[in-house]
Amino acid sequence: MRVRNDSACVRMPQPGVWGAAYFLRRTAGAPAVFLLEIPSMDQSLANGARRATIERNTNETRIRVAINLDGTGVYDVRTGVGFLDHMLEQLSRHSLMDLTVVAEGDLHIDFHHTTEDSGIAIGQALNKALGDRKGIQRYGHSYLPMDEALTRVALDFSNRPFLIWKVEFTRDKIGDMDTELFREWFQAFAVAAGVTLHVENLYGENNHHIVESCYKALARAVRAAIEIDPRKRDAIPSTKGTLGGSL
Repeated sequence: MRVRNDSACVRMPQPGVWGAAYFLRRTAGAPAVFLLEIPSMDQSLANGARRATIERNTNETRIRVAINLDGTGVYDVRTGVGFLDHMLEQLSRHSLMDLTVVAEGDLHIDFHHTTEDSGIAIGQALNKALGDRKGIQRYGHSYLPMDEALTRVALDFSNRPFLIWKVEFTRDKIGDMDTELFREWFQAFAVAAGVTLHVENLYGENNHHIVESCYKALARAVRAAIEIDPRKRDAIPSTKGTLGGSL
């Protein structure tokens, strides 16, 4: 790979989801930044495919997300925050959603904006891919053990976002990431995805195990909730006939 002068964009084919193409931008004295070019999934959907792309650009972050709800857990995650990447990879692998996330954020300040905005973008993509939520199981839960830690997640794709977060940490950081940011990610995801989400760590000692069990339990609960019920494939799972602001 060659970079011309002090600034360049170089196309780098990557074996990511749906053959996404990456661009590497490098400026003098600055680290490389990956920007994602994702083909419009809305233009290339097969009939009934539950896929979506989201691009979220602010003065603080630029994030692109592609999601396939009926995938096999293939992921390509590049947020610039190593531990967050690790958690989002768990979300993809254990939910079986294919997930591509590429973020360019103001990491020179801290990880807050990138963490929160990635939760928003992933939640928006999931919400978009679900459409009117016709045929889904709607509810999901998981008890997820990771060594000494055990976490319970229960959720409802009700389109009435709410978060209950009962998770405590004994350390301020895991790696370079502030532990207080995990609640920010889950809050952002719940609101953007339109999900009532309860997360409770029942017990645990290792902070890495605690938060990883939260993401894995979320993944398993999401997987159960978004599965299509073959007996009600064409029905919205609500007596109101719609999901949003009602039971």
